[in-house]
Amino acid sequence: MQPSLELWPIGNCQVSGLLDERAGLVWGCVPRIDGDPVFCALLNGERRDAGVWRFEIEDQVSSSQHYVRNTPILVTRLEAKDGSAVEITDFCPRFERSGRMYRPVAFVRIVRPVAGAPRLKVTLSPMHGHGEHLAETTSGTNHVRFLTGDTPLRLSTDAPVGTALAGKAYRVESDQHFFFGPDEPFSGNIRSELRQMEEQTRKYWQLWVRGLATPLEWQDEVIRCAITLKLCQHEETGAIVAALTTSIPEAPGSQRNWDYRYCWIRDSYYTVQALNRLGALDVLEKYLAYLRNIIADARGGQIQPLYSVMGEAQLTERTADALAGYRGMGPVRIGNAAYHQIQHDCYGQIVMPTAQAFFDRRLLRMADDRDFASLEEVGEMAWAMHDQPDAGLWEFRTRQEVHTYSAAMSWAACDRLARVADHLGKADRASLWQERADTIRATIDREAWVETPEGGHYGASFESDYLDASLLQLVELRFCEPDDPRFRSTFAEVEKALRRGEHMLRYAKEDDFGAPETAFNICTFWLIDALARSGRTAEARELFVTMLGHTTRSGLLSEDMDFETGELWGNFPQTYSLVGVINCAGLLSKNWNTVR
Repeated sequence: MQPSLELWPIGNCQVSGLLDERAGLVWGCVPRIDGDPVFCALLNGERRDAGVWRFEIEDQVSSSQHYVRNTPILVTRLEAKDGSAVEITDFCPRFERSGRMYRPVAFVRIVRPVAGAPRLKVTLSPMHGHGEHLAETTSGTNHVRFLTGDTPLRLSTDAPVGTALAGKAYRVESDQHFFFGPDEPFSGNIRSELRQMEEQTRKYWQLWVRGLATPLEWQDEVIRCAITLKLCQHEETGAIVAALTTSIPEAPGSQRNWDYRYCWIRDSYYTVQALNRLGALDVLEKYLAYLRNIIADARGGQIQPLYSVMGEAQLTERTADALAGYRGMGPVRIGNAAYHQIQHDCYGQIVMPTAQAFFDRRLLRMADDRDFASLEEVGEMAWAMHDQPDAGLWEFRTRQEVHTYSAAMSWAACDRLARVADHLGKADRASLWQERADTIRATIDREAWVETPEGGHYGASFESDYLDASLLQLVELRFCEPDDPRFRSTFAEVEKALRRGEHMLRYAKEDDFGAPETAFNICTFWLIDALARSGRTAEARELFVTMLGHTTRSGLLSEDMDFETGELWGNFPQTYSLVGVINCAGLLSKNWNTVR
């Protein structure tokens, strides 16, 4: 059975894991999300029993899965031919303890026999060195140590250790508890401790969800996306990764295999924007702290497009040759050379979420004059670079142009700084930033506008007249109103050039790897947004419901989709795509006043 993206994320904002439909933990990195994948079967080609933690029952005929409501706690039911069954509960502990958040580098699995006399087989084979080595082991009475490189791990359990790890089936007559975490003795009774962790983790997530301002319609879909977006935040620093995986190809055999376990300034902006709409200010506050450190380290200079979750700037790209890749489609890349690139949109994407901190009185730490001074340094870079070429948001590796999206983000940086300055009573600074915003707007209108017999449209760059889906964001940025004739004509041309039935390409022009072969899911949501704002609401709702029909059984989406078959491709779960679900649900939902 070949791997698929029918995967179920668990996590605790320190580590995360992906489970397949057969209760296999097939992806999980330690000591954090961008670390060594000790569970790497997802990318291990034919070696499906290496880099995995799987439970199976003898003569198994079916499996079914669901999350405990409003949590990332996963329950998998395995059933055998004779009717016997077990339920496996998977989670990563997360709850407040001793005045701080307890989120260990640990995975908890609880096996409960629920019917008949099931016979269980356990496969636990963590690896290290990015798939190069199976972990050596040493055993104790109730634990096994796994020598996984720099981060040794320990399995503590009340199951019979020798039998459980011998690779043979054994009868399960009572609940069994497994804690795979730090290499240190497990204190307390493992049964009672893990059950208490399960209950406290459930309470934490359900209380967090209770604080979300969800739309009336599509609540379950929005809640699942919100929980998963929160799992993509590395709480220690506040960084938000673009996805939990590396090197899932954007299209079969395309070589478009990238490591997304890093914090892109752009992706993170969209994530906090979506969660802000739901009132999840805890994610914003932690991310703003991360941004303040990035700005301080840049010392008024260039901001990179992405950083590690720890704020490290150098993300040297290499290949993990021991891993065959998803369905054998390598290479598997570790690191991302895009950190070398020049992408000027990042300045606007720093200013916009930070600007909220000057106005939002709910925040524990509101921004002040010192923050404004630091933010002006970012604005100076936006002003200086607004008409300079860059790699653009699609990160072209072999060409640079002055991209309209980047210029519009520079406009947004200056526009928001003018608003903040006015709010702070700094009239001279407000005037300066407004004048700069007006100048950038005039430049975009002059340089990006393409006259055509049909009336014209904005182009994707100042140098050429090709189109890309990012032009639909001009309304979201408030650069254009939805009824602006220039936006309406641009939307018409973008839709004509890039729409493929129910899907949207990011662009159709050939890039470094040829013509795109799959649709980019966030672009389809941008299309839905533009349809709704243009008065085509019924069409937007229909397309939105169609997109929800393409989600995995876990309710999530990856980066890309085959626009003919609907198969998901690209890294998973993709924050961009989940943002699209949240934003479009909020835009299209009936009002709560209709039921109150």
